[in-house]
Amino acid sequence: MQGRRYRSLDAHLRDVFGEKVQKITLDAGSTCPNRDGTLSFGGCVFCNAEGSGPGCSLGSLAQQWERWRARYAAMPRLRNTRLFLGYVQSFTNTYGPASRLAALLSELSSLPGLAGACIGTRPDCVDEEKMALMAAQPWREFWLDVGVQSMSDATLGRINRGHTAKDTETALRLAARFGVKVCAHLMAGLPGESGEDFLDSVRRLAALPLAGIKLHNLYFPKGTAVERAWREGSLRPLEQEEYASLAARALTLLPSSVVVHRLCADPAPNELAAPDWAAQKRETLDMIDAVLSYNDWWQGKFCDCPENNPFK
Repeated sequence: MQGRRYRSLDAHLRDVFGEKVQKITLDAGSTCPNRDGTLSFGGCVFCNAEGSGPGCSLGSLAQQWERWRARYAAMPRLRNTRLFLGYVQSFTNTYGPASRLAALLSELSSLPGLAGACIGTRPDCVDEEKMALMAAQPWREFWLDVGVQSMSDATLGRINRGHTAKDTETALRLAARFGVKVCAHLMAGLPGESGEDFLDSVRRLAALPLAGIKLHNLYFPKGTAVERAWREGSLRPLEQEEYASLAARALTLLPSSVVVHRLCADPAPNELAAPDWAAQKRETLDMIDAVLSYNDWWQGKFCDCPENNPFK
């Protein structure tokens, strides 16, 4: 594991393909039931105008793909990369009829150098027909990225999420039945939640058929409800040290088989209002590594058999 105490996505992809695989973020022009009036017009309290994506929706998926590949080819450390993972991120990409999802998957399949795909969605926007479509994809790597955010119904209500913890359980069990790997997204620092509340969500997810995880620190994007609450003084962000400790503790509660896709948020350029440290991704990751090392913790220490440390 190259010295790491957790199973990173990069290491997982190298195990599968035997070489570097670079993720490319795509925008399929989707919408969300929490935006179009089906559930709400306001969206989640932390969601920006791009649906928590990078705002890269100019052009077709093929045009976006080629722009990103050209950009990576100009970077010395990535210029020899041959394989890419397409991540359709913004909004809810399984929302709507199954025919729309089928068309999206077909469009993805034509992208040159595509090694696999990740499809971002919500737990209340999947069903058997859509799972069957995703399960039928031929790629060696396919992930359903599910925005869970919390396993507390009280928190989900406060953040205007529009789904329940039961919806998450149902979605993960349905995906497992079809053999679709789920990467669950979980946030620390949500309004009204303590660190222990966040860790309780980790424990509940760890008991479900979970293949991957993304841990996020809540930051305040410009133009969102959380930014307004922060400016009014009713909401404070986690300190960087607080988050690093929580993320490290979360890893100890996850099975060592779970692939860690992300350990901190990654704000888009010019998106961040606060906290400033949310833009310091490398520093935050180093801090998490330091907490793990200092405490002799590793992924799964308090979930798997503690005598078996696969990361030493």
